[in-house]
Order: sequence, then C-alpha cells, then structure tokens
Amino acid sequence: MVKAHYLRLFLKNMGNYNTHSYFKGFVSYLKAEKNQSKNTIQAYLNDLEKLFVYLEQDYPQLSIAKTDKTHLEGFLVYLNEHYTLSAATQARIISGIKSFFNYLVYENEIQQSPADLIETPKTKRKLPDTLSFEEIEKMLNAIDMSNESGTRNRAMLEILYSSGLRVSELCELKISNVFFELNLLKIIGKGNKERLVPVGKSALKYADIYLKNYRNKHAPTPLNSDFFFLNTKGTPISRISIFNCIKSLTAATGIQKIISPHTFRHSFATHLLENGADLRAIQEMLGHSSITTTEIYTHLDKNFLRRTLEDFHPAFKN
Repeated sequence: MVKAHYLRLFLKNMGNYNTHSYFKGFVSYLKAEKNQSKNTIQAYLNDLEKLFVYLEQDYPQLSIAKTDKTHLEGFLVYLNEHYTLSAATQARIISGIKSFFNYLVYENEIQQSPADLIETPKTKRKLPDTLSFEEIEKMLNAIDMSNESGTRNRAMLEILYSSGLRVSELCELKISNVFFELNLLKIIGKGNKERLVPVGKSALKYADIYLKNYRNKHAPTPLNSDFFFLNTKGTPISRISIFNCIKSLTAATGIQKIISPHTFRHSFATHLLENGADLRAIQEMLGHSSITTTEIYTHLDKNFLRRTLEDFHPAFKN
C-alpha cells in the first residue's frame, strides 16, 4: 500500500479534504470505474508511492493542482536513473499515473490531467514460451502422488492446462463454482467478469480425489471454507506456492525452458489454435476483453505451421 505519509505530504494543499477517504476513493475508482484487477491496483499504488516520494523530495512545496507534465517527465527520468525498467513496466507506471490524475479530474480536484500528454513507450509483443503436450505430460507424471500435496498439485496443474486459467483465478477458485456434472468452471476474472470455462475429465478426476480425500485434513477457517485449493494452514493456496511447485517440476524433469504458471495458459491457447480452434472461442475461454490480446497466438501458430512445412513438405526439404 502507498504510505499515508507520502500521500498526506503530496496532498497537503488540498484544503480540508480527508486524506484517507481520498486514497480509498482512488482505489474504489479503479475497481468500479476502470474494472482493474486487485493485482493491477496494487501495482499502481506501488508506483504512485514512488511518485509521491520523488515529488516530496524534489518539489516539497508543490501542490497537486500545480503538478504539470514537466514534473511527471522528471519523475520518469528519475525512475530510469534508479531502476532498470522494461518498456512494459514503464507503460504500466504511466498508465497508473494517468489513472490517478484522471481520478482527480473525475472528482473535480483539478481541471485537466497533466499526464494527458505523457507518451507511453511502445512495447514489443513478446511471443510466450510454450510447452509441448509431451512436456506437460512429463511434468504431470513427475508429481509424487503418494501424499496430499502431490494430489493437490496434480489437480491444480491439470486445471491450469485444461482450462487456461490465470494463476490468480486458480488461487481464487471456489468449490461452489466447480460443476463436476457439467465439466465446467465458473471463473471470476479481471474486472470481476464472470465466464464459464470447460475443464478436462482428467483434471476433474484429480480435483475430485483431492476434494474428497485430502482437502479437509487441514480444516479451513469459515472465511476460507469455499476455496478449492488450500495450503497446510487451511488458507487459500498462494501464487508463489504454485510457482515454486512448477519450478521444482521443471528442475526434476530437466526441461530447459523458463516455465511459470502462465506457461500452462499459453500452452492451452497455443494447442487449441494448432488443432483448429476458433480464435473467438479461445478469446472467450481465456477471458480476454479484446481479440487483439488473443491474436498473439496466431503468431505462434504461424511458427508451428512453418515448422510443419519444413518437416513434411518436399519443397522445404534440402
């Protein structure tokens, strides 16, 4: 969270406005008006903290109403001098700053956003790493199924691959949203948008084994009673726990790729496209708000098609 100290200093010339309410208002604005996920909101708040620190240090008498493009450009220079930032990270920081000042305009605290003329760096669309079906099978088969954590991990990774979930969606999956008889999951995605996603029979098999035989060995608190995947403390599984599980399996199987939970999501979409699935259907299952985001997988598919030609077409053979 942004330290209230910096927010108070930066907003010191805002009159009698309640700083705590003001801060809460920005968070509410991001949730309600912009439909931002909690991870994006937290990233924006962390970036704003850096902005407040910079402005207090370099412009201690500056009021928010007097902040202009020059101050914000100075902040971006400051960031590049003190941090190693990718174009994507810079773009996110600028997006957060723009949202903050747009909120101030929305609340009639300022007349015009000084961030409007700040240019966002162009980011290259990086093709994500994917796993072959054989590599996924190799990782799944390397899981030690003799204990409860192994059964849970098998169920989690099967669901990640067969349904293409984000890791945050897997962590927040509820028992009441798993429809075993319909082979469907109800997922609450970014911006609290709901979607129904098919899930594979193998994934449901291991999920059912975990649910019936292992999950309740570590009694969940009433607050966590509906979360599907739990840790040994009876609280929802964390993103870092899933990442560590995958990291261990990558090492155990000797797969020479950088693999994360998102790799399973990329592999899900890529394998669907390679086997002829409609791009719009993939968009719906992934929960992308724009087809443009999903279209990254058409680049992967073109690479697959070229490899196929090189392997099997006489004109491509030496």
